[in-house]
Amino acid sequence: MSKKKALSFSQFIKRFPNEEACFEYLYQVKWPNGFECPVCGHRHCYSINGYRRFQCANCRHQTSLTANTVMHRSHLPLHKWFWAIYLVACDKRGISALALAGKIEVCYETAWNLLRRIRAAMEMREEHYVLGQLVEFDDAYFGAKIKGKEGRGAGNQGVFIAVAKNEKGKPTYLKMKVTDNVKIPSVEAFAADNIALGTVVQTDGYKSYRKPLKDGYIHEAQNFDPDSEHLKWLHRITGNAKAFINGTYHGTSTKHLQMYLSEFCYRFNRRLLGGSIFDRLLIAIAG
Repeated sequence: MSKKKALSFSQFIKRFPNEEACFEYLYQVKWPNGFECPVCGHRHCYSINGYRRFQCANCRHQTSLTANTVMHRSHLPLHKWFWAIYLVACDKRGISALALAGKIEVCYETAWNLLRRIRAAMEMREEHYVLGQLVEFDDAYFGAKIKGKEGRGAGNQGVFIAVAKNEKGKPTYLKMKVTDNVKIPSVEAFAADNIALGTVVQTDGYKSYRKPLKDGYIHEAQNFDPDSEHLKWLHRITGNAKAFINGTYHGTSTKHLQMYLSEFCYRFNRRLLGGSIFDRLLIAIAG
């Protein structure tokens, strides 16, 4: 199946020329069969303050199109939200808050908050998936190297990385999670949340992996060899993730690392969707 072509800027403007068009799209995503009160389920409502709020005709509960979404309590016009989502979706390298602020004509703080919320929607989508069949698993370290330390733990922030592969050995899905350590309880927790029981899990044989992957998984451990095919996709993807963060965002603090990793995973896991990633991201944010 061929990729859907990316939405051009002129196509985006034609599709969402004004606030009303953005409103109509959100309305269809939220209530495809017409208004439904989130409290009592009643199907009729009154409009309050133009199109920003709706009041149920039965229980008088008030709600909005952005309620229970990452756009909730945002005073930014919908067309600026849509423009920001378009820019995030269509640039494979990601976009910095400084660049976004200039393009949609908002202050840096507003752009930063927009991106934080968009990445939160990406992260929530990724949490639903569990890897299975065949998985490469390892830990990596992001950030500046700790002086005098080499190898595992040489960076300043640990990250668990798991890559699912298909029957041809090609990567299909990626999970990355910041971790305070790579001790047995942390490995157990990551595996339980992200890797299905019965999965073949390939690792480098690190001692902390043995006990957590002994029961319920088929553990294939092999000492790391840079000339081997073992864990090749995981190491390649890890390098790409570091380049993504350092290239677009010029590195990041450990405080915000997870949201950048979640963005990278979201993009990687939808890399074959082409132009439809924009619509997917809109639905993730509006739904």
